[in-house]
Amino acid sequence: MFYLVATILLNVVISVLFKLFPKYKIDTLQAIVANYFVCVITGCLSVGHIPFTGAVVHEAWLPWALVMGCAFIAIFNLLAYSTRVDGITTTIIASKLSLVIPVIFSLVVYNEHATVAKIIGVLLAFPAVYLTTRVEGDDHKPQSLLWPVLIFLGGGFLDTVTNYVQLHFLSSAEAQAAYTIFVFGTAAVVGLVVVTVLLLMNKITLQWKNLVAGICVGVPNYFSIYFFIRALNSNFLESSASIPVLNIGILTASALTAIILFKEHVNSMRIIGMILSVIAILLIALGNK
Repeated sequence: MFYLVATILLNVVISVLFKLFPKYKIDTLQAIVANYFVCVITGCLSVGHIPFTGAVVHEAWLPWALVMGCAFIAIFNLLAYSTRVDGITTTIIASKLSLVIPVIFSLVVYNEHATVAKIIGVLLAFPAVYLTTRVEGDDHKPQSLLWPVLIFLGGGFLDTVTNYVQLHFLSSAEAQAAYTIFVFGTAAVVGLVVVTVLLLMNKITLQWKNLVAGICVGVPNYFSIYFFIRALNSNFLESSASIPVLNIGILTASALTAIILFKEHVNSMRIIGMILSVIAILLIALGNK
């Protein structure tokens, strides 16, 4: 229960921080790169040692950690941008509904049974993402589908890889922690290279406030991923139910936070989209029974 609640709350905190970035003129890229270095430090302090040893090259999960690290830096920047442009609600719904992609992957690759409930849940996810973007932006035009769709696809890729790696390679808490740290470490190195290139091209300038913002995001970010993996391995819920419950919790809590704190606009289409999102997630969860 603790891991589930903690993961939900930490995801809400990260969304709120991203929403506040424009107010304080935070450079998103610099903050996110700093965040990943903070994640590595936080992870090492949490496990009590530095897992970067020569023996890691023999770990079966290492290639997956490198792939996920590269994907993380791209998708996390996309999440931050979409939160600013499209709002917390649209971004979170697109991100959480991406669970249909690992579900489809399981149906095709693992030949899991395709129940009626699961199929309906997958089909409902697409109009749910569409309807939540039918809110007028500052220019009084409907928000673009581009960023939610990219988040939907990217989040689905990350969920699929995480589920696969957790199932096949991360049976112990030690392996889970080491894997998480290596994913963040890869993202940090890739991000540092990008920032260095932009600095050499005089495209950006370093500022201390971006580092502070990265620290604020980094600590909850590390534990949101670590607690997510721990939740998948806990006995509180079956793994097939854990992801839907987490996604519904994050979606609902984030939407309420956005409406209360940031007065995000809500119209009938967005409400229908949110309801369809919850129904889709519940049907996919029920389809695993």
